[in-house]
Amino acid sequence: MASTSHRGAPYYGADPYRSREGLTTRAAAGSDEIQLRIDPLNADLDDEITGLRSQIRQLKGVAQEIESEATFQNDLINKLQMTLVRAEAGVKNNLRQLKRSIIQEGSSHVIHVVLFALLCFTVIYLWSKISRR
Repeated sequence: MASTSHRGAPYYGADPYRSREGLTTRAAAGSDEIQLRIDPLNADLDDEITGLRSQIRQLKGVAQEIESEATFQNDLINKLQMTLVRAEAGVKNNLRQLKRSIIQEGSSHVIHVVLFALLCFTVIYLWSKISRR
């Protein structure tokens, strides 16, 4: 008698591909193909076919879920890339405005310093003229 695996399917010792009595599979030598051998005397083929169909339906459902998840994640990645492109453009624009403002403010600071120096020179000159009298 066969025990059951953790998935509830029968487990027959060293032959992991063996199902119920009459239907066994084995890996072909040096290949990924599986050979199927059916013993019609001991097998209930309708049950085996029904079981295979349900497994195929499950695999199809899993494949569809994987496809929908991959599509969702690709859309999310595309949205993130667009957001990053917009953010990069915004940062570049802000840097350009900052540079322009630094240049403008820097030149006005120089003008203020020059005017202050001229004012100081004028005050000192006038003070020196007044103090000599």
